[in-house]
Amino acid sequence: MIISVASGKGGTGKTLISTSLALALGSNVQFLDCDVEEPNAHIFLKPQIEKREKVSVLVPMVDEKKCDYCGKCAEVCEYNAIVVAKNKVLIFPELCHSCGGCVLLCPQKAFMEKEREVGGIDLGKANGIDFVSGVLNVGEAMPVPMVREVKKRIDPSKTVIIDASPGTSCPVVEAVKGSDFCVLVTESTPFGLADLELAVEVLRKMAIPCGVVINKYDETYPKVEKFCASEKIAVLLKIPEDRRIAEAYSRGEPLVKALPAYKDKFLKLFEGINQ
Repeated sequence: MIISVASGKGGTGKTLISTSLALALGSNVQFLDCDVEEPNAHIFLKPQIEKREKVSVLVPMVDEKKCDYCGKCAEVCEYNAIVVAKNKVLIFPELCHSCGGCVLLCPQKAFMEKEREVGGIDLGKANGIDFVSGVLNVGEAMPVPMVREVKKRIDPSKTVIIDASPGTSCPVVEAVKGSDFCVLVTESTPFGLADLELAVEVLRKMAIPCGVVINKYDETYPKVEKFCASEKIAVLLKIPEDRRIAEAYSRGEPLVKALPAYKDKFLKLFEGINQ
């Protein structure tokens, strides 16, 4: 089973939930940190990194001896990564989506591709859990290729937990794509509810079943539960506002280690996902 953990809003405790679920299950688990722009699961799982693999993408380069500056390459580039001046072709690698259109459609066959390193993938072990984490280089504009590379390491023989980035943009869609189930982490606030609604809409368009965990639960704000009831979405777990959890989080200590009683709650969460 592939379980992704996402949240429409940042700061809801998504990594708290994903790492706690992985540690509660313990054996035969693979953890993928697909929040490649700001991976932080390693702070809580504390893996022993065994190796790091470089990740590169293909970007175009032009042989100006062959180029006649017809502008076809700039015309076909949907992302404005190529600009053709009177006697010069300008290429902006950070904007390139590696589609290969310029190489394919150049009438003079003046384009070729080269590799450009965009980050790396850390692989290791954490308390018996297989750990994979993508780390995008600072300044890179596109995390999606890195997310794809992380997901190529999925081991289908294990229970896979994917920690997605916050929001509902392209990196999140790429991270949750192919999941059997998505856990949406929200909070008892108007912002939490508004972004939860967006996340649910995205998952329904992708036909991925989902359930909700309400972190920092506040019974005086019942609108999140009412929304879930109206949309027939199961609330799998409620975690109250608790200073002990916040203090443990600030120390980089996993919830199920700081408060062992939560281990059973996360095992029940997993049972709820299976049901």
